[in-house]
Amino acid sequence: MINYLKGKVADVHKGSSPRVTLILEVNQIGYELQILPRLTQSLQPGEDVQVFTHQQVREDQIVLYGFGTSAERDLFRQLVSVSGIGAQLAIALLDTLELPDLVQAIVGGNTRVLAKTPGVGAKTAERIALELKNKLAEWRQDAGLTTSVPVGVMPAIQEEVEMTLLALGYTGQEVIQALQAVSKDANMSKNTNAEDWIREAISWLSRSTQL
Repeated sequence: MINYLKGKVADVHKGSSPRVTLILEVNQIGYELQILPRLTQSLQPGEDVQVFTHQQVREDQIVLYGFGTSAERDLFRQLVSVSGIGAQLAIALLDTLELPDLVQAIVGGNTRVLAKTPGVGAKTAERIALELKNKLAEWRQDAGLTTSVPVGVMPAIQEEVEMTLLALGYTGQEVIQALQAVSKDANMSKNTNAEDWIREAISWLSRSTQL
C-alpha cells in the first residue's frame, strides 16, 4: 500500500469529464493519480509536493487517487465503504464541500448539505449520514475518547466535537486538549450548538500549533 508520494508536478490534465489527472514524477517515475479538481489550484508545474494516496485494484486496472491531506484521503476511504458510493461520487463530495463542512454534515445528519453534491439525492444523503456516523462513532471509541467528559461539556456536544475533529485528522490527545480548553470559556459552557464548539476547538488547535 502506498501511503503518500513526494515528487515534482510533471503535468495536470483536465479532460472533458470532471476527472482531473496529476502526473507526479518520483525518482524518474511518473505516477498517474486522479485528484480533486480544486487541488489543482495549489499545484504548479515543476514544484515539489506531497500527495496522500489511495490505491484501488480492479480486475482490469489499478487506480491511484491523490489527496492534499491524509484526513481527506481517510474520509474518502470511509465514503467508498458506504453501500452505493463509488470513488467518483466520493470525490465529488470532497470537492463540493470543504472537509470541515462535509464532516459536520455527516456527524450532524445534515442531509440537505450533503445533497448539494451533484449525484447525491435525498436517500443517498441519508445513507451516507447514517452509515458514516456509525463508523465515526466506532473510530471515536477506538481512539479511547469515550471514557470522560470535561466539566461544562454536554455528552452530546462532546460526541459530535470528538467525531468531527478525529475525522479532520486531529489526534485523540489534541481533541481532549481542545475540549478542555474551550470548556473553560463561561460563554461556551452555556452554548448548546455543536458547530460553535467545533469552530472554537479548531480555532484553539490552530492557535496552539503556532505557539
